[in-house]
Amino acid sequence: MNSPTGGPSLEQKRHLVTAIPGPKSQALHSRRQSAVSAGISSTLPIYVQAAGDGVIVDIDGNSLIDLGAGIAVVNVGNSATKVVANVQAQVGQFTHTCFMVAPYEGYVEVCEALNELTPGTHPKKSALFNSGAEAVENAVKIARSYTKRQAIVVFEHGYHGRTNMTMAMTAKNMPYKHTFGPFANEVYRVPVSYPFRDERSGSDVAKDAITRIEKEVGGSNVAAIVIEPIQGEGGFIVPALGFLPAIQAYANANGILFITDEIQTGFCRTGSWFASEDENLTPDLITTAKGIAGGLPLAAVTGRAEIMDAIHPGGLGGTYGGNPIACAAALGAIATMKDLDLNSKATQLGEVLTQRLTELKAQFSTVGDVRGRGAMQALEFVLPGTKDPNPEFTSAVAKRCHAAGVLVLTAGTYSNVIRLLPPLTMSLELLNEGLDVLEESIADVMQQMVGPELASLK
Repeated sequence: MNSPTGGPSLEQKRHLVTAIPGPKSQALHSRRQSAVSAGISSTLPIYVQAAGDGVIVDIDGNSLIDLGAGIAVVNVGNSATKVVANVQAQVGQFTHTCFMVAPYEGYVEVCEALNELTPGTHPKKSALFNSGAEAVENAVKIARSYTKRQAIVVFEHGYHGRTNMTMAMTAKNMPYKHTFGPFANEVYRVPVSYPFRDERSGSDVAKDAITRIEKEVGGSNVAAIVIEPIQGEGGFIVPALGFLPAIQAYANANGILFITDEIQTGFCRTGSWFASEDENLTPDLITTAKGIAGGLPLAAVTGRAEIMDAIHPGGLGGTYGGNPIACAAALGAIATMKDLDLNSKATQLGEVLTQRLTELKAQFSTVGDVRGRGAMQALEFVLPGTKDPNPEFTSAVAKRCHAAGVLVLTAGTYSNVIRLLPPLTMSLELLNEGLDVLEESIADVMQQMVGPELASLK
């Protein structure tokens, strides 16, 4: 089957020839346990041989449906032709000079593309880094330098990375923060709109958050407010309408930079180039990574030119930031997104996801909530008849999906969310097959763990 991106021509179907994981993966996993730190875990210990569009093929020959996309990284699918061609051409020319030492065109071209694509028509500039956490940390540096203030405001359920600064900004303790403190100071956490759990208007929750900022921090001390337009690791929480605009209005009125973390939501994932566009938000700074470069490590901070230029020369950088190979990949990925109109494709995938997941909510009492946008949607699992989180059920469903050849990811502050992030080049047929397996898995686990007397409770 031909890939829409021209990538690997892998048969787009689920096909299992061994148990999951198979014997070759198990043997390699034994080697891994002797060589790799136990602190690095894997969702599913299959070892990958090939991947393209909606499937991952392991070393045992099993073909699994991929509903994770490397955590929203391979939005254009694996090994898209323009990504591969650009990378191969760049490798043949040079692999590294360090942009801070001897610059090159690819870095400039990526910055030009980001300045064009990100929300707002004002003059913008960008700086490139290696990872999402590094982008967020540099956004904080820029905000503090520009405003001459120190305090950073973040939100409950938020996730921003694994460096010391971004762990301080991240809400969830295990596995991200446990035993790793002390963390960077002058980080303050306030309420976020979580419609399934707070059942309040976005403006009302925003008022509470703003009151907390004013009373506990003082608006004049705040350099930046940093928020994910849809919270990723926190469980794909979509704030109620009005919450984000109210927070931005407060920031604008008080000289506070409004920073959107679009590391998981960016690059066509939600049906727009960036999730901020849904409520016409124009951030002062935006952080990006993940989907930017078709699987190669690259990240960026993009923002108002006067803010980005306020940093002294040499104040931003890093040896590998904006590596030429990653920049070449990013230009290939962005061209692919435009050529294939992946915003429209994400919307199509989202329509299927919304319909199918809503049906699951009506069918199963353990599905408390369905939420998300475009090709970024999730199920939150609860104890039947309550809103109490049900992480054990969630874990069992994920394991059942994995055993049946469908890779899904879990998330959520309460570890009770299954999130779905299919590559945007996945066929609707393959997506539906993956959702069939998810439905069967929920039904099986319901029978085992819940019992018929509770199955119908709502």
